[in-house]
Amino acid sequence: MPEQTSTPLRVLVTGATGYIGGRLVPRLLERGHHVRCVARNPSRLAGRPWPGVEIVPGDLEEPDIFWNVLDGIDVAYYLVHSMAAGRYYRERDRLMALAFAAAAQRAGVKRIIYLGGLGEPDFIHSPHLYSRQEVGRALASVGVPVLEFRAAVIVGSGSASFEMIRHIVERLPLILAPTEVNTSCQPIGIRSVLDYLVEALDHPDARGIFEIGGRDVLSYRDMMQRYARIRGLRRLIVSFPVPFPELAGHWIDLVTPIPYSIAEPLVESLRTQVVVKDDTVRRTFKVEPTGYDEAVRLALIRMAEDTVATTWASSLSSLGAEQADEDVLGEHEGMLLDRKRRRVRAAPQRLFETICELGGEQGWLAGNWLWQLRGLMDRLVGGTGMRRGRRHPRDLRVGEPLDFWRVEAVDAPHLLRLRAEMKLPGSAWLQFEVQPDKMGSRVEQTAFFEPDGLLGYLYWYAVLPFHRFIFPGMIDAIKANAERAESATAPSSPAP
Repeated sequence: MPEQTSTPLRVLVTGATGYIGGRLVPRLLERGHHVRCVARNPSRLAGRPWPGVEIVPGDLEEPDIFWNVLDGIDVAYYLVHSMAAGRYYRERDRLMALAFAAAAQRAGVKRIIYLGGLGEPDFIHSPHLYSRQEVGRALASVGVPVLEFRAAVIVGSGSASFEMIRHIVERLPLILAPTEVNTSCQPIGIRSVLDYLVEALDHPDARGIFEIGGRDVLSYRDMMQRYARIRGLRRLIVSFPVPFPELAGHWIDLVTPIPYSIAEPLVESLRTQVVVKDDTVRRTFKVEPTGYDEAVRLALIRMAEDTVATTWASSLSSLGAEQADEDVLGEHEGMLLDRKRRRVRAAPQRLFETICELGGEQGWLAGNWLWQLRGLMDRLVGGTGMRRGRRHPRDLRVGEPLDFWRVEAVDAPHLLRLRAEMKLPGSAWLQFEVQPDKMGSRVEQTAFFEPDGLLGYLYWYAVLPFHRFIFPGMIDAIKANAERAESATAPSSPAP
């Protein structure tokens, strides 16, 4: 077994805003490595507890930025893909990988570590899986040594595959599935994946393909049934031929947070057996993968404790200078949403302070009697109602109550997210995002709702008429209050 690396390395992490990358960075920091991240929108990494991390803005589809990204890097983690970008993602991913590998060679990068997809190349029936392996070949074609891990379904709180299984089983007593749910798969827990990625730095000579999987080989049907058993649910799974994966993709888009652009390639992947055939990784690495049941229990514990590091909420911050200010009523990755945007003639700090004053004795600035009525209805069914108020009239801390909300995230002066604790047929969040703008600031106010089955959808559409009154009034009042406070503190013009 190669000797453990003792010297800290200069490491680049691409895809740091994603599910894997966002969990890998803190582990690399714990090992003492110097970490650089590249992100198309660096503001999405604002507030991460990553001391010393260098964040470089850049788009990997723009080769001109590579010199800045790869300069001085020893090892680069390639964790990006564009599966959700549309029908041409395969060619896009291949060209991007080729350009990255060529730039890494010019920059003197010693090795690229890549996480791809499992499956025997001659028996792959999924464009998605074929693309993941094609990217690995593109990265290795230029000359830089590549260590490619190939994994099947990754089980962890927030992963697309796990969230798809979780929501289907939680929401549907009768599960209608394509016959491909009987295909064999070797799922692996997210902790095991991260262990492999981190330990790879301790094996500087390791290169080539390493197949990784958990302890259990299961069918997708088995995975759903085991999840149901762990949760104490009774579920009936009926499988039948589905001629077009698009149909199953649209169904998953409807009943889970996974959007069609991701669901459809995942459904196509069901046709390919993804089981470890080469156990070379066991002779090289010290990692002891967990079993499926243990990985599921760990994921559920993370969710129950609100300690999920990366999940669907990682992609909620979407406010950018190029976006219009129109109101949006629709869906985001399976979440029903009501979004409002406004430009405000006030500094971001002033605007954020105004937002943090919501609730308590001040109220919610629009339709306060409706808020009180909703709180009373919640108390009648055993909920907390509005009686908890708030600890301080202006200051907010993560974890404390705010009327019938709980403060889930605070990143001043950019982000405030509240999680509803009222009795609901689903889960709800209220989020405020603030960004600087040429006239002062821009604010995005979004109400998210994750419905629990049909009753959840009925609830959302039943309360929409009240949303149309409350939420526009609230964001307009926030805008007016912030601009008033900004004017009151502005220096007076000198007398002529």
